[in-house]
Amino acid sequence: MDTPIIDIRAVVPPLTEASLCTWLGAAAPGDSIIYHRGALARQICPHLRCLPEDERTALQRLAARAWKLTELGLADLVQRRHGYEDYAYILVARRRPRRSASSLLPMMLKEAA
Repeated sequence: MDTPIIDIRAVVPPLTEASLCTWLGAAAPGDSIIYHRGALARQICPHLRCLPEDERTALQRLAARAWKLTELGLADLVQRRHGYEDYAYILVARRRPRRSASSLLPMMLKEAA
């Protein structure tokens, strides 16, 4: 019997900057979330036009936000290869220093909104 396989990327709405920051605020150290699946560098390149302009801009902002969270020491970025131009881009929550946790995450959420 043939059972159709649903492409999860078509069912789950794309992650936003705000939802990424909200997730990180509630995440325990070691928790992870896939913030994108595909070929990120190709998909955010404006010259290749792989995505419509609004989707490309939103993806570019999401990737920049993930990078910023990593620079602040709140998370680590991991990439897992599934196949040709098929990568999972993963954000892994880090243990946060108590002082910065209370002030940085609300600021990042406000900035992402």
